[in-house]
Amino acid sequence: MDLEKKIEAILFWKGEPMSRKKLSEVLKAGEEEINAGLEKLKENLKERGVVLLENDGELTLGTAPELSDLIENLQKEELNKELSKASLETLSIVLYKNGVNRAEIDYIRGVNSSFTLRALSVRGLVEKILDPKDNRRYIYKPSFELLSFMGVKSVEELPDYTEVSGSINIAAKNLEEGQRDEN
Repeated sequence: MDLEKKIEAILFWKGEPMSRKKLSEVLKAGEEEINAGLEKLKENLKERGVVLLENDGELTLGTAPELSDLIENLQKEELNKELSKASLETLSIVLYKNGVNRAEIDYIRGVNSSFTLRALSVRGLVEKILDPKDNRRYIYKPSFELLSFMGVKSVEELPDYTEVSGSINIAAKNLEEGQRDEN
């Protein structure tokens, strides 16, 4: 299978920026091969609705600039809708964990949460920051707007915070132990 197709599939699935180095590791390909694959992918996407975006050494797929108005209108529609069950589950994890990476959310929910996290970010309900322990991944935290909307000054004021947070932390610890066992 062509390298550019693999890169496209990985970036689509990942749903968040990824470094060239990480792509190289995942695909077991050299830097030159990755660069050639990225150039070919850019070329293949020229007449499409998706583009390859690069910022500060990180790559992701995004909407073609000429379609930004269309997507903006869809986002406005989406913002006016009620939150889905998946969004509420994810938001609860982010609130009660108060700083959680996507792998932990996926583990707790049992499904990929990329698109749900993106939707929550677009609505301004969660913030994405670089993980201080591992700058290759992101941490999702509740936004100040969300806390304000919920009428709390901090996540500790949420109902049953200690109990629910403890349960979520146990699940996150199980994930960490599982990852250590794999390495």
